[in-house]
Amino acid sequence: METTPAAPLSIAPGTPMGGGFYAGLVKISGQVYALVIAPKATGETKGSWHKDYADVPGAKHYDDGRANTRAMAEAGCPLAAWALTLKIDGVDDWYLPSQDELEICYRNLKPTEDENHCYARSGINLAAPELTRPYTPEMPAQTTAEAFKEGGLEAFDPAWYWSSSQHATDSDFAWGQRFLGGYQDSFLKSYEGRARAVRRFPI
Repeated sequence: METTPAAPLSIAPGTPMGGGFYAGLVKISGQVYALVIAPKATGETKGSWHKDYADVPGAKHYDDGRANTRAMAEAGCPLAAWALTLKIDGVDDWYLPSQDELEICYRNLKPTEDENHCYARSGINLAAPELTRPYTPEMPAQTTAEAFKEGGLEAFDPAWYWSSSQHATDSDFAWGQRFLGGYQDSFLKSYEGRARAVRRFPI
């Protein structure tokens, strides 16, 4: 259920909201949503994307993590089942972020002061409501949200996290987001990686 009240556009990333913390805006199928990242203590885990390399056609969205996660769960992925059964602060519509949703989390809640890797199209996000440009070494900068800075209670680890987006042309792989350097890479689905749940609501 998407019952959280609309968020003012001026709210700062990292602000408590809707059972978690505001991460930014995402546009899916023409609708703009506020993206909320789950608390680390209850909304982060480790696991493999899938136990095998079977193709999951419904999990190839680069923007819609909710649709991806449901397709993953139907295909027997425990990581997706974990996200869909979360209940945090009375909220139960959590899912695994898509490739583009996870990039928004990095862009707005970058944990470290390290320079960004500026590979090819790193930083271009078609699901962002406003035009994004490739990263520079300095942009995005470390988040100003104290809890999300490296070492903070809510900070992403300076490592890679699973997205719910399967690689479009090779079902052995799915996409991940590195929170050290910022670039996205594909990993074998059997690898164990971190995952952080999100939810969204329209504004």
